[in-house]
Amino acid sequence: MDLILPKDYHPTLTIRDTEAAIVLIRETFQDRLAEGLGIQRMSAPMFVEKDTGLNDNLNGVERPVAFDMKAIPGDTIEVVHSLAKWKRLALKKYGFGMHQGLYTNMNAIRRDEDLDNFHSIYVDQWDWEKVISKSERNLDTLEVTVNQIFKAIKETEKEVAARYPSSTYRLADHVSFITTQELEDRWPDLSPEEREDKIAQEEKAVFIMKIGDKLKRSGKPHDGRAPDYDDWGLNGDLIFWYEPLQRKLEISSMGIRVSEESMREQLKKAGCEDRASLPFHKMILNGELPYSIGGGIGQSRLCMLLLGKAHIGEVQASIWPEDMLKKCEEDHMQIL
Repeated sequence: MDLILPKDYHPTLTIRDTEAAIVLIRETFQDRLAEGLGIQRMSAPMFVEKDTGLNDNLNGVERPVAFDMKAIPGDTIEVVHSLAKWKRLALKKYGFGMHQGLYTNMNAIRRDEDLDNFHSIYVDQWDWEKVISKSERNLDTLEVTVNQIFKAIKETEKEVAARYPSSTYRLADHVSFITTQELEDRWPDLSPEEREDKIAQEEKAVFIMKIGDKLKRSGKPHDGRAPDYDDWGLNGDLIFWYEPLQRKLEISSMGIRVSEESMREQLKKAGCEDRASLPFHKMILNGELPYSIGGGIGQSRLCMLLLGKAHIGEVQASIWPEDMLKKCEEDHMQIL
Protein backbone atom coordinates (compact mmCIF):
# COMPACT_ATOMS: atom_id res chain seq x y z
CA MET A 1 0.00 0.00 0.00
CA ASP A 2 1.41 3.33 -1.09
CA LEU A 3 -0.32 5.69 1.33
CA ILE A 4 0.42 9.40 0.90
CA LEU A 5 0.28 11.47 4.09
CA PRO A 6 0.05 15.13 3.00
CA LYS A 7 1.76 17.68 5.21
CA ASP A 8 -0.49 19.88 7.38
CA TYR A 9 -3.73 18.37 6.06
CA HIS A 10 -6.85 19.64 7.80
CA PRO A 11 -10.32 19.00 6.28
CA THR A 12 -12.46 22.13 6.03
CA LEU A 13 -15.79 20.27 6.06
CA THR A 14 -17.27 18.12 8.80
CA ILE A 15 -18.31 14.60 7.90
CA ARG A 16 -21.97 15.63 7.72
CA ASP A 17 -21.17 18.64 5.53
CA THR A 18 -19.04 16.38 3.36
CA GLU A 19 -21.99 14.02 2.90
CA ALA A 20 -24.20 16.95 1.88
CA ALA A 21 -21.56 18.08 -0.62
CA ILE A 22 -21.36 14.56 -2.04
CA VAL A 23 -25.11 14.66 -2.77
CA LEU A 24 -24.70 18.01 -4.52
CA ILE A 25 -21.82 16.76 -6.66
CA ARG A 26 -23.49 13.52 -7.68
CA GLU A 27 -26.85 15.04 -8.54
CA THR A 28 -25.38 18.03 -10.36
CA PHE A 29 -22.86 16.08 -12.39
CA GLN A 30 -25.18 13.33 -13.58
CA ASP A 31 -27.70 15.94 -14.74
CA ARG A 32 -24.97 17.85 -16.63
CA LEU A 33 -23.59 14.62 -18.10
CA ALA A 34 -27.00 13.46 -19.31
CA GLU A 35 -27.71 16.88 -20.85
CA GLY A 36 -24.29 17.19 -22.48
CA LEU A 37 -24.19 13.72 -24.02
CA GLY A 38 -27.92 13.35 -24.65
CA ILE A 39 -28.22 10.14 -22.65
CA GLN A 40 -30.90 8.60 -20.41
CA ARG A 41 -30.67 7.16 -16.89
CA MET A 42 -31.22 3.36 -16.84
CA SER A 43 -31.08 0.60 -14.25
CA ALA A 44 -28.19 -1.86 -14.40
CA PRO A 45 -27.22 -5.23 -12.88
CA MET A 46 -24.84 -5.73 -9.96
CA PHE A 47 -23.94 -9.20 -11.21
CA VAL A 48 -23.94 -11.23 -14.43
CA GLU A 49 -23.64 -14.87 -15.41
CA LYS A 50 -20.03 -15.85 -16.02
CA ASP A 51 -20.72 -17.80 -19.22
CA THR A 52 -22.18 -14.76 -21.01
CA GLY A 53 -18.76 -13.06 -21.21
CA LEU A 54 -20.36 -9.80 -20.09
CA ASN A 55 -18.11 -9.13 -17.11
CA ASP A 56 -15.19 -6.74 -17.49
CA ASN A 57 -11.91 -8.66 -17.37
CA LEU A 58 -9.97 -5.48 -16.49
CA ASN A 59 -6.27 -6.38 -16.82
CA GLY A 60 -7.05 -10.10 -17.00
CA VAL A 61 -5.68 -11.01 -13.58
CA GLU A 62 -8.24 -9.59 -11.15
CA ARG A 63 -10.56 -12.16 -9.58
CA PRO A 64 -14.27 -11.32 -9.65
CA VAL A 65 -16.39 -11.99 -6.59
CA ALA A 66 -18.41 -15.05 -7.60
CA PHE A 67 -21.24 -17.12 -6.14
CA ASP A 68 -23.93 -19.61 -7.09
CA MET A 69 -27.65 -19.21 -6.63
CA LYS A 70 -30.33 -21.64 -5.58
CA ALA A 71 -32.67 -20.84 -8.49
CA ILE A 72 -30.07 -21.53 -11.23
CA PRO A 73 -27.96 -24.48 -10.06
CA GLY A 74 -24.73 -25.08 -11.92
CA ASP A 75 -24.27 -21.45 -13.07
CA THR A 76 -21.59 -19.15 -11.69
CA ILE A 77 -22.70 -15.58 -10.99
CA GLU A 78 -20.10 -12.79 -10.87
CA VAL A 79 -20.29 -9.34 -9.28
CA VAL A 80 -19.46 -6.92 -12.09
CA HIS A 81 -16.04 -5.28 -12.34
CA SER A 82 -17.65 -2.70 -14.61
CA LEU A 83 -20.51 -2.56 -17.09
CA ALA A 84 -18.39 -1.93 -20.20
CA LYS A 85 -19.88 -4.84 -22.17
CA TRP A 86 -23.36 -4.92 -20.65
CA LYS A 87 -24.02 -1.33 -21.74
CA ARG A 88 -23.39 -2.01 -25.41
CA LEU A 89 -25.75 -4.97 -25.29
CA ALA A 90 -28.31 -2.77 -23.52
CA LEU A 91 -28.20 -0.22 -26.36
CA LYS A 92 -29.51 -2.91 -28.70
CA LYS A 93 -31.85 -4.58 -26.20
CA TYR A 94 -33.59 -1.33 -25.23
CA GLY A 95 -33.83 0.06 -28.76
CA PHE A 96 -31.57 3.10 -28.56
CA GLY A 97 -31.17 4.89 -31.89
CA MET A 98 -28.32 6.84 -33.47
CA HIS A 99 -26.65 9.28 -31.02
CA GLN A 100 -28.89 8.09 -28.19
CA GLY A 101 -27.54 6.38 -25.10
CA LEU A 102 -27.70 5.59 -21.43
CA TYR A 103 -25.96 6.15 -18.14
CA THR A 104 -26.29 4.25 -14.90
CA ASN A 105 -24.95 4.01 -11.39
CA MET A 106 -22.45 1.15 -11.27
CA ASN A 107 -21.32 -0.41 -8.00
CA ALA A 108 -18.56 -3.02 -8.10
CA ILE A 109 -16.26 -4.98 -5.84
CA ARG A 110 -12.64 -5.31 -6.91
CA ARG A 111 -11.18 -7.49 -4.21
CA ASP A 112 -7.66 -7.58 -5.70
CA GLU A 113 -7.29 -3.79 -5.78
CA ASP A 114 -4.10 -2.36 -4.31
CA LEU A 115 -5.34 0.10 -1.70
CA ASP A 116 -4.01 3.65 -1.44
CA ASN A 117 -5.36 7.21 -1.31
CA PHE A 118 -7.22 6.74 -4.61
CA HIS A 119 -8.13 3.03 -4.67
CA SER A 120 -10.73 1.05 -2.74
CA ILE A 121 -12.19 -2.41 -3.17
CA TYR A 122 -15.53 -0.63 -3.58
CA VAL A 123 -15.94 1.05 -6.97
CA ASP A 124 -18.76 3.47 -7.68
CA GLN A 125 -19.01 5.19 -11.02
CA TRP A 126 -21.32 6.54 -13.67
CA ASP A 127 -21.17 4.06 -16.53
CA TRP A 128 -22.40 5.48 -19.84
CA GLU A 129 -22.72 4.35 -23.45
CA LYS A 130 -23.91 6.03 -26.65
CA VAL A 131 -24.65 4.84 -30.19
CA ILE A 132 -22.45 6.24 -32.97
CA SER A 133 -22.04 5.37 -36.64
CA LYS A 134 -19.10 3.39 -38.00
CA SER A 135 -17.85 6.52 -39.79
CA GLU A 136 -17.69 8.31 -36.42
CA ARG A 137 -15.21 5.81 -35.01
CA ASN A 138 -12.35 8.30 -35.01
CA LEU A 139 -10.28 10.57 -32.76
CA ASP A 140 -12.41 13.63 -33.54
CA THR A 141 -15.46 11.94 -32.03
CA LEU A 142 -13.42 10.86 -29.01
CA GLU A 143 -12.03 14.35 -28.37
CA VAL A 144 -15.42 16.06 -28.76
CA THR A 145 -16.92 13.65 -26.22
CA VAL A 146 -14.07 14.16 -23.76
CA ASN A 147 -14.62 17.91 -23.94
CA GLN A 148 -18.34 17.42 -23.25
CA ILE A 149 -17.52 15.41 -20.12
CA PHE A 150 -14.93 17.98 -19.06
CA LYS A 151 -17.54 20.72 -19.45
CA ALA A 152 -19.93 18.79 -17.18
CA ILE A 153 -17.17 18.50 -14.55
CA LYS A 154 -16.43 22.24 -14.75
CA GLU A 155 -20.12 23.12 -14.44
CA THR A 156 -20.32 20.90 -11.37
CA GLU A 157 -17.23 22.57 -9.94
CA LYS A 158 -18.96 25.94 -10.32
CA GLU A 159 -22.01 24.75 -8.38
CA VAL A 160 -19.89 23.27 -5.60
CA ALA A 161 -17.72 26.38 -5.34
CA ALA A 162 -20.82 28.54 -4.95
CA ARG A 163 -21.99 26.42 -2.00
CA TYR A 164 -18.58 25.63 -0.46
CA PRO A 165 -16.18 28.35 -1.69
CA SER A 166 -13.37 27.58 0.76
CA SER A 167 -13.62 23.81 0.35
CA THR A 168 -13.61 23.40 -3.44
CA TYR A 169 -10.49 22.36 -5.31
CA ARG A 170 -10.23 24.47 -8.47
CA LEU A 171 -9.55 22.72 -11.77
CA ALA A 172 -7.89 23.74 -15.03
CA ASP A 173 -10.03 25.58 -17.57
CA HIS A 174 -9.33 23.23 -20.49
CA VAL A 175 -8.21 19.68 -21.17
CA SER A 176 -5.21 18.74 -23.32
CA PHE A 177 -4.72 15.60 -25.42
CA ILE A 178 -1.65 13.39 -25.83
CA THR A 179 -0.99 9.78 -26.86
CA THR A 180 0.83 7.14 -24.86
CA GLN A 181 3.44 6.92 -27.62
CA GLU A 182 4.08 10.65 -27.40
CA LEU A 183 4.58 10.25 -23.66
CA GLU A 184 7.06 7.41 -24.14
CA ASP A 185 8.94 9.38 -26.80
CA ARG A 186 9.16 12.36 -24.48
CA TRP A 187 10.14 10.50 -21.30
CA PRO A 188 11.51 7.10 -22.39
CA ASP A 189 13.33 6.47 -19.11
CA LEU A 190 10.28 6.99 -16.90
CA SER A 191 7.62 4.42 -16.03
CA PRO A 192 4.11 4.92 -17.48
CA GLU A 193 2.91 6.03 -14.04
CA GLU A 194 5.70 8.61 -13.79
CA ARG A 195 4.94 9.88 -17.29
CA GLU A 196 1.31 10.41 -16.31
CA ASP A 197 2.36 12.38 -13.23
CA LYS A 198 4.68 14.52 -15.36
CA ILE A 199 2.13 15.39 -18.02
CA ALA A 200 -0.64 15.94 -15.46
CA GLN A 201 1.51 18.37 -13.49
CA GLU A 202 2.38 20.18 -16.69
CA GLU A 203 -1.09 20.36 -18.26
CA LYS A 204 -3.27 20.19 -15.08
CA ALA A 205 -5.99 18.33 -17.04
CA VAL A 206 -5.10 15.88 -19.80
CA PHE A 207 -6.65 13.02 -21.75
CA ILE A 208 -4.08 10.28 -22.42
CA MET A 209 -5.03 8.41 -25.61
CA LYS A 210 -4.34 5.00 -27.16
CA ILE A 211 -3.97 2.66 -24.19
CA GLY A 212 -3.58 -1.11 -24.49
CA ASP A 213 -1.33 -1.79 -27.47
CA LYS A 214 2.46 -2.18 -27.28
CA LEU A 215 4.60 0.95 -27.41
CA LYS A 216 7.46 1.24 -29.92
CA ARG A 217 10.39 1.75 -27.55
CA SER A 218 9.59 -0.54 -24.64
CA GLY A 219 7.54 -3.10 -26.54
CA LYS A 220 5.06 -3.05 -23.64
CA PRO A 221 1.60 -1.47 -23.24
CA HIS A 222 1.36 1.81 -21.39
CA ASP A 223 -1.27 0.12 -19.22
CA GLY A 224 -3.40 -2.99 -19.38
CA ARG A 225 -6.74 -2.88 -21.18
CA ALA A 226 -9.12 -5.72 -21.89
CA PRO A 227 -9.13 -6.54 -25.62
CA ASP A 228 -12.88 -6.87 -26.03
CA TYR A 229 -14.53 -3.53 -25.33
CA ASP A 230 -12.30 -0.46 -25.97
CA ASP A 231 -10.57 -0.03 -29.32
CA TRP A 232 -6.96 0.44 -28.19
CA GLY A 233 -6.40 3.10 -30.86
CA LEU A 234 -9.49 5.11 -29.87
CA ASN A 235 -9.56 5.16 -26.08
CA GLY A 236 -7.96 6.94 -23.15
CA ASP A 237 -7.97 8.17 -19.54
CA LEU A 238 -8.98 11.60 -18.28
CA ILE A 239 -6.63 12.67 -15.49
CA PHE A 240 -6.09 15.77 -13.38
CA TRP A 241 -3.08 17.02 -11.46
CA TYR A 242 -4.05 16.88 -7.80
CA GLU A 243 -1.97 19.37 -5.86
CA PRO A 244 -2.94 18.21 -2.32
CA LEU A 245 -1.29 14.82 -2.93
CA GLN A 246 1.20 15.86 -5.62
CA ARG A 247 -0.09 13.10 -7.90
CA LYS A 248 -2.27 12.65 -10.95
CA LEU A 249 -5.86 11.62 -10.27
CA GLU A 250 -7.71 9.58 -12.90
CA ILE A 251 -11.39 10.45 -13.17
CA SER A 252 -12.49 8.54 -16.25
CA SER A 253 -11.49 5.69 -18.53
CA MET A 254 -13.40 5.67 -21.80
CA GLY A 255 -13.25 5.04 -25.49
CA ILE A 256 -14.83 4.13 -28.77
CA ARG A 257 -15.74 0.47 -28.58
CA VAL A 258 -14.31 -2.31 -30.69
CA SER A 259 -15.59 -3.03 -34.16
CA GLU A 260 -15.69 -6.59 -35.46
CA GLU A 261 -12.29 -5.99 -37.09
CA SER A 262 -10.55 -4.43 -34.09
CA MET A 263 -11.95 -7.01 -31.68
CA ARG A 264 -10.62 -9.86 -33.79
CA GLU A 265 -7.21 -8.17 -33.96
CA GLN A 266 -7.05 -7.35 -30.24
CA LEU A 267 -8.16 -10.80 -29.12
CA LYS A 268 -5.31 -12.22 -31.17
CA LYS A 269 -2.76 -9.79 -29.73
CA ALA A 270 -3.91 -10.56 -26.19
CA GLY A 271 -3.91 -14.32 -26.72
CA CYS A 272 -7.61 -14.42 -25.92
CA GLU A 273 -9.03 -15.76 -29.16
CA ASP A 274 -11.05 -18.32 -27.20
CA ARG A 275 -13.35 -15.50 -26.07
CA ALA A 276 -14.65 -15.24 -29.62
CA SER A 277 -16.98 -18.15 -28.84
CA LEU A 278 -18.75 -16.31 -25.99
CA PRO A 279 -22.25 -14.92 -26.71
CA PHE A 280 -21.35 -11.22 -26.36
CA HIS A 281 -18.24 -11.56 -28.50
CA LYS A 282 -20.12 -13.47 -31.20
CA MET A 283 -22.62 -10.64 -31.46
CA ILE A 284 -19.85 -8.11 -32.10
CA LEU A 285 -18.01 -10.30 -34.58
CA ASN A 286 -21.29 -10.88 -36.44
CA GLY A 287 -22.08 -7.15 -36.54
CA GLU A 288 -25.20 -7.55 -34.39
CA LEU A 289 -24.46 -4.76 -31.86
CA PRO A 290 -24.44 -1.01 -32.54
CA TYR A 291 -21.14 0.85 -32.78
CA SER A 292 -20.71 2.90 -29.65
CA ILE A 293 -18.60 5.08 -27.42
CA GLY A 294 -18.68 4.80 -23.65
CA GLY A 295 -16.83 4.83 -20.38
CA GLY A 296 -16.88 5.09 -16.63
CA ILE A 297 -16.56 8.19 -14.46
CA GLY A 298 -15.61 7.69 -10.83
CA GLN A 299 -18.20 9.08 -8.44
CA SER A 300 -16.08 9.01 -5.29
CA ARG A 301 -13.05 10.09 -7.31
CA LEU A 302 -14.91 13.18 -8.55
CA CYS A 303 -16.10 14.00 -5.03
CA MET A 304 -12.56 13.58 -3.70
CA LEU A 305 -11.19 15.85 -6.44
CA LEU A 306 -13.72 18.67 -6.10
CA LEU A 307 -13.69 18.68 -2.29
CA GLY A 308 -9.91 18.55 -1.93
CA LYS A 309 -9.94 15.33 0.10
CA ALA A 310 -6.73 13.42 0.84
CA HIS A 311 -8.20 9.90 0.82
CA ILE A 312 -11.07 8.31 -1.09
CA GLY A 313 -12.29 6.86 2.21
CA GLU A 314 -13.33 10.41 3.17
CA VAL A 315 -16.06 10.34 0.51
CA GLN A 316 -17.11 6.67 0.49
CA ALA A 317 -17.80 3.94 3.03
CA SER A 318 -15.59 0.88 2.44
CA ILE A 319 -13.26 -1.47 4.32
CA TRP A 320 -9.64 -0.57 5.07
CA PRO A 321 -6.75 -2.31 6.86
CA GLU A 322 -6.28 -1.25 10.48
CA ASP A 323 -2.80 0.15 9.90
CA MET A 324 -4.12 2.39 7.09
CA LEU A 325 -7.00 3.62 9.25
CA LYS A 326 -4.60 4.45 12.08
CA LYS A 327 -2.27 6.42 9.80
CA CYS A 328 -5.20 8.28 8.25
CA GLU A 329 -6.58 9.20 11.66
CA GLU A 330 -3.17 10.50 12.75
CA ASP A 331 -3.10 12.66 9.59
CA HIS A 332 -6.59 14.09 10.26
CA MET A 333 -8.28 12.20 7.42
CA GLN A 334 -11.92 11.57 8.30
CA ILE A 335 -12.46 8.05 6.97
CA LEU A 336 -16.13 7.10 6.73
